[in-house]
Amino acid sequence: MFDMMVNRLNCNSVKWDVTEKASNSDKALLPMWIADMDFKVAPEIQQSLLNEIERGIFGYTYMPESAKEAIVQWVLNRHGWLVDEQTILFRKGVIPAIADVIKGFTKKGDAVLIAPPVYPPFQQLPEFNQRKVVHCPLVEQNGNYSMDFVLLEQLLKQDDVKLFIFCNPHNPVGKVWTEAELKQISALCYEHNVLILSDEIHADIVFGDAQHTPIAKVATEAEQANIITCMAPTKTFNLAGLQIAYMIVTDPQKRQQLNRQYEASGYGDLNCFAAVTMQTAYNDCAYWVEEMLQYISANMDYVIRELKVIPKVKVYKPDATYLLWIDYRELHISEQQMMNSLVEVGGLVLDPGTKYGVAGDGFIRLNVAYPMSTIKEAVARLLQTFNMIEETEVIAALR
Repeated sequence: MFDMMVNRLNCNSVKWDVTEKASNSDKALLPMWIADMDFKVAPEIQQSLLNEIERGIFGYTYMPESAKEAIVQWVLNRHGWLVDEQTILFRKGVIPAIADVIKGFTKKGDAVLIAPPVYPPFQQLPEFNQRKVVHCPLVEQNGNYSMDFVLLEQLLKQDDVKLFIFCNPHNPVGKVWTEAELKQISALCYEHNVLILSDEIHADIVFGDAQHTPIAKVATEAEQANIITCMAPTKTFNLAGLQIAYMIVTDPQKRQQLNRQYEASGYGDLNCFAAVTMQTAYNDCAYWVEEMLQYISANMDYVIRELKVIPKVKVYKPDATYLLWIDYRELHISEQQMMNSLVEVGGLVLDPGTKYGVAGDGFIRLNVAYPMSTIKEAVARLLQTFNMIEETEVIAALR
């Protein structure tokens, strides 16, 4: 199933078509940047969409109670967290949900905290809405990332932070937070009256012994009212184009505020395929997720094993996500040189690390949710690029 090559050109794909149109290179570029998969969806999902298409009417729809029931069962089975159906609010994506929270619970000039390197909208959305963004950079040691809790508490105090946009699991570094870390984050934010928005869109994509824990699950009852959790089936089942996500909001007053915010925005209801697709995914396609995780894990193992021949390039297997965070700092070249080399030598388009903040300088992000044949081609191109950079470095040193 996952070995199948699907031609995504000329279908308005952001990953494939936009990359090709933006390129000035003579090479056929291999885009491995934006986080969607090059895997066909589970056949049950495809069939459910075909059934809706055959009905032939695409009028106004709503999210039925059965959609909430599917969420409750999925989150309980997957993460051991029992969610009350009443706490679920639907949105067209996690990004619109984050924007609603920023606009609903902060005002212009308020401080919003993020922990870079992190998903770019965490920085962009507060800025677009004229909020002050405060950085608490993660601490990195040999590929392992952790929260600087001393700095976190200091920033919460001195900057009068109103909102912490938290990534759990963390994109791009792939960290799954421990229960102890989550409890400490929750307690500190509660103590300083800072709302937590926890983006848990990658919650289902976890490997090995790692176990995703929703931060609200381990928070105290009082702290839970201070947490808004964002989840979606879109990353898990490769459904980003269908635009469906949800928030879990335990505090009734915050739900009321978010409902008012939603109505004021004029967003409208979700698309007519959202409910049936999500229910089919959550009710019938857990097997597909397990097979996908095994396949991506093998892809990661292959990339890491093959890149070991370049000692100055470090890549570690993440706890979560289908993204590898590759450390090339020991090559001692600028990000611009690296990105140019990837395109001109390897014909590869990856995400530059500084897209995720200055803490990402010296890193690139590689999406490995592709058929193995594509992964092997990508690794060959990476090795070609890194070897050229090393050879250039040696020649320069001899001059």
